[in-house]
Amino acid sequence: MKTIIDQAYISIKNPIENILQNFDSSGELLVKGRRNTIKIFEVEQMLLNVKAFRKPNFINKFIYRFIRKSKAQRSFEFAKILLQKNIGTPKPIAFAQENNTITLGKSFYICEHINADLTFRELVEIPDYPEHEIILRAFTRFCIRLHDAGVEFKDHSPGNTLITKSASQTYDFYLVDLNRMRFHDKMSFELRMKNLCRLTPKKEMVMIMANEYAKHYTNHSEQQIFDLLWNETSHFQERFHKKQRMKKKLKFWKKINF
Repeated sequence: MKTIIDQAYISIKNPIENILQNFDSSGELLVKGRRNTIKIFEVEQMLLNVKAFRKPNFINKFIYRFIRKSKAQRSFEFAKILLQKNIGTPKPIAFAQENNTITLGKSFYICEHINADLTFRELVEIPDYPEHEIILRAFTRFCIRLHDAGVEFKDHSPGNTLITKSASQTYDFYLVDLNRMRFHDKMSFELRMKNLCRLTPKKEMVMIMANEYAKHYTNHSEQQIFDLLWNETSHFQERFHKKQRMKKKLKFWKKINF
């Protein structure tokens, strides 16, 4: 197991390596997903968020070993870039990966744990969430900073932004699930709107986001922003639901064949 630790956290190298060796049998389970597992560990009064990535499939084992960086390494490096650009994300602490002779095995990403008050998903699912519009407008301004910094967050979906309320009663935003990103010198209007299309299917939320975006991005009118954002959102929803229907049909036929 190869472990790379940020210099600021080199003093906890041994506890981190111990966590990785005993990951399956220790820690507080936060997420047990089909693809990844996330646990929380306490080390020297710090809460660490440790994400264990599922072993890649046969082809990706070779790709991640020789051609492309692993998801764990990309998460670590992208987090550093985001912080350099003053974009919120949990502080990256380390990543580890099991490199065999010709394949990649287990891999882990370790960062600080953020005790979030909510994610963007709550805004979508709970229309009367306290200060709903205030948070939505603040989130939109966060997205503008993201775009102005040239950050294309490819997994910009409802569960991947943590939101906390500070002591000053303002809201802070932290991006998670970082392994799919691109960085640009400048993002076009079209790319900016496309980057927001996965967040909500609700037209009233898109209208508020377009209104707030237009206040700070004056290259296009509010109507132009809304039209393109709603168009991109509608196309995404159509593709998403079509894909879900196809999955249901495949599951049905698998059961019949079985």
